[in-house]
Amino acid sequence: MTDNKALTTAEGIPVADNQNSLTAGARGPVLMQDFFLMEKLAHFNRERIPERVVHAKGAAAFGTFTVTQDISRYSKATVFAEVGKQTQVLVRFSTVGGEKGSADAERDPRGFAVKFYTEEGNWDLAGNNTPVFFIRDPLKFPDFVHTQKRNPQTNCKDANAVWDYWSLNPEALHQVTILFSDRGVPKSYRYMHGFGSHTFSLINEQGRRVWCKFHLKTKQGIQNLTSEEAVKVKGEDPDHATRDLFEAIEQKDYPQWDVSIQVMTEEQANQHSDNPFDLTKVWKFSEYPLIEVGILELNRNPENYFAEVEQSAFSPSNVVPGIGFSPDKVLQARIMSYPDAQRYRIGTNYQQLPVNQPKCPVAHHQRDGAMALGNNGGNAPNYEPNSHEGSPQQNPAYAEPALDLGNVKCDRYNHHEGNDDYSQAGDLYRIMTPDQQEQLIQNILGSLSQAGTDIQKRQICHFFRADVNYGRRIAEGLGIVIDPAMIPTSA
Repeated sequence: MTDNKALTTAEGIPVADNQNSLTAGARGPVLMQDFFLMEKLAHFNRERIPERVVHAKGAAAFGTFTVTQDISRYSKATVFAEVGKQTQVLVRFSTVGGEKGSADAERDPRGFAVKFYTEEGNWDLAGNNTPVFFIRDPLKFPDFVHTQKRNPQTNCKDANAVWDYWSLNPEALHQVTILFSDRGVPKSYRYMHGFGSHTFSLINEQGRRVWCKFHLKTKQGIQNLTSEEAVKVKGEDPDHATRDLFEAIEQKDYPQWDVSIQVMTEEQANQHSDNPFDLTKVWKFSEYPLIEVGILELNRNPENYFAEVEQSAFSPSNVVPGIGFSPDKVLQARIMSYPDAQRYRIGTNYQQLPVNQPKCPVAHHQRDGAMALGNNGGNAPNYEPNSHEGSPQQNPAYAEPALDLGNVKCDRYNHHEGNDDYSQAGDLYRIMTPDQQEQLIQNILGSLSQAGTDIQKRQICHFFRADVNYGRRIAEGLGIVIDPAMIPTSA
């Protein structure tokens, strides 16, 4: 048995020598059969995964969200179930435009992403330290981000591109004003607010929807750096905010934020002076005051940065029952683009990584792909609907109420209702020649005869509804006796 302190390969094979390569003689070349050398070098070449296109530089910590006020009148989400309830969270802070090695003290919005590990799945509030953003239409996002990155010729940041774009997009002015104010460079991540920024929806047990904005107010107080201070900090300690967060938690000086919401009814939204789903605008506190929800506290540092921070994946698409989306155009696009970015950056099964894995049972029909962990679904069916007892099934109890957009309602409409799935199949059967019909029947029998009897009977019902003769010939071919009273009198 291998000594549990012995160095091994990734396959668990004990390593005899980790200091000297296998060579042909003391001065000879390295041999290809030195599989441990090959493994070390090959893995080393692949240690970096693609950095995030935005929010590449970041720091994170774990903690808890504790409910302090009952908001069940607005949301049935279990994360808000009762006063005193605690939910484990992961929070990642970041700068937006810089690369992974950039300085923490840049004049740039800060990402403020929270992953709540709830009993009904992961809820991700992937927001910023500002309540608005530069654009209101997602079609503009790639172009905007290009202006914040490096010039394709000089590979340097380009103020001309930045201001050229902003000058041609006045919708950015609100966010630009915040960015260049005294709050443009937070002193560290502990001393800034967080915002969901987008409008979301809350749904209660009665199925009533209200619109919502999330606010996280720092209990440490707002502190910022001047431009001159930021330049000095960038030169002395480019990782100052990352270091500050880590050291504060290590010293048990746990940072906290008050979590609150603003609520707007659907009726109020219809009468609102401007588009309440516009990401470039706020809701005034005088009209929609803050409602206390709970306290967010960070109290545990990651054990391994790559495993728990670099591989962490956040997406606004991760909402749980009782929390939903809104017609915010940018939010709608992020619902698609964020998980797509994670599949590219980390892999198609990124949700199976421990930091992203839900703390509740998971049951789905997704299979395979790179790094499919565990038993990959075992021998369970990978499709639905199916006839297998115990297979995960949809539950209409979790359905959201239809989203009323005035002239149309967004809902999951049953595509079977009002549809005739049999007449055209029957018409096709009836125009076939006797020889074509016989070929059809024999081809179906050759395949359907291999299925279970219950499935055969269920399928025969469909054939009968299309054409009585069609169904009868299939039943006879399978040796299944049909009660004449059950046979339709016409197709």
